[in-house]
Amino acid sequence: MKINHLIPAIALLASAACSFTAHAASTDTTKDIVAVASDTGNLTTLVTAIKAAGLVETLQGPGPFTVFAPTDAAFAKLPKATLDDLLKPENKAKLAGILTYHVVPGKVMAADVKTMMAKTVNGEQLDIKVTDGAVTVNDAKVTATDVPASNGVIHVIDTVLMPK
Repeated sequence: MKINHLIPAIALLASAACSFTAHAASTDTTKDIVAVASDTGNLTTLVTAIKAAGLVETLQGPGPFTVFAPTDAAFAKLPKATLDDLLKPENKAKLAGILTYHVVPGKVMAADVKTMMAKTVNGEQLDIKVTDGAVTVNDAKVTATDVPASNGVIHVIDTVLMPK
């Protein structure tokens, strides 16, 4: 898959005001995706889920990866019972499938975004749309872009994506 065809307008969002609180973590490219997400402050539920799904080593690997990272508020939109159930050890494979649906192989920066379908690590497609400078991934709005990590990049979204 050619990554340069993946994603040309999240760049417009990068110049917009974002509701992301990554502060210093967003500029430290010596840290991997998991470490950057851990330091961010509003991705704690995602980090908990990554640990529960056994994906820490994978997302600390060389990559590169593009992660569409749901915020804590995004996870809060899910029914509490659903999230609690997904975090149980017996649902590790299901949780891993959901989380890998948020990951695209390669490092796709905001400047590379365009309306398209993108294949995720779990094999399913994400519907990425650019409309009037706003970017959505399926039904999720991209709220922050180009959060760098040593092994890829994070784009923050406001909704947890569910595979079909």
